[in-house]
Amino acid sequence: MSAAPVIAAVDGSADSLRALDWALDAARRRAAPLRVVHVRQYAAWGQADVLVAGPPEAEGDPVLDEARGRLADHAGPPDVEYLAVEGVPGAVLPELGGDAQLLVLGSRGRGGFASLLLGSNGLAAARDAECPVVVVPRPGREVHGEQQAEPGPRVVVGLHVDSPDESVLAFAFAEAALRDARLQVIAAYPWPMQTWSAPGQLVPPLIDQDAVEDETRTLARGFLAPHRERHPGVRADAEALPGDAAGHLVAASKDAELVVVGRHRRRLLAPARMMGSVTQAVLLHAASPIAVVPPAPPKE
Repeated sequence: MSAAPVIAAVDGSADSLRALDWALDAARRRAAPLRVVHVRQYAAWGQADVLVAGPPEAEGDPVLDEARGRLADHAGPPDVEYLAVEGVPGAVLPELGGDAQLLVLGSRGRGGFASLLLGSNGLAAARDAECPVVVVPRPGREVHGEQQAEPGPRVVVGLHVDSPDESVLAFAFAEAALRDARLQVIAAYPWPMQTWSAPGQLVPPLIDQDAVEDETRTLARGFLAPHRERHPGVRADAEALPGDAAGHLVAASKDAELVVVGRHRRRLLAPARMMGSVTQAVLLHAASPIAVVPPAPPKE
């Protein structure tokens, strides 16, 4: 059994209980322990920079009691640990993810407005945690698009051929292997392309779309090759699609087991952790659970 746990963040909401079910399944697939965590929110005047107040307790916590009841009938592994801490969830959850292999939470908790598509804690965890973060959306999200997926389990991953992230591809292949699923790799390229010819004038460039699509697909297959060697049992289909990457990923999320996206690389002029616009759009609108994978640490 892996020593690194899968963490499920619960707060008693229906969203967090769905995330608990997903985390239980993920822990079983990984032969990993499951850690169920309830972060008890400080009052509004509490100190946001203090992560934990006093020793953690799991006894007498009604949220954890509800989680215990939900998992009471599960048979076999994984081992389950229950943990209650006090603090600001948006700060505590990313810290707890430091020794986890996966952090799972619902798209919204008890707080916030009913119309919110993603709560602030989910956003903070996806942006700041050192481990991959899975956000489980509410059922019934409608997505639009022309994605026609063949039957069977499917994991979707976005690939930016100009700056591929090996950690994202590695996670997506490993997840597809765990689920005995096909991996759908979406590599979007900008189209239509336009160039400036004079102030205020845009003209289409003399570029053949078929050539751009073929080059994008060739690059994608090259990036996938080493991962295919490590996971020969995973069928990975690379698709080169024109236009909006977020739109293609959201459309592909319908009936998918998981959509995998990268968080964002730190850049010289923007060293703070952040999420790209594609990742944010997928978090807000995808119908399936979304895994946000942090970039691999820079090589020394």
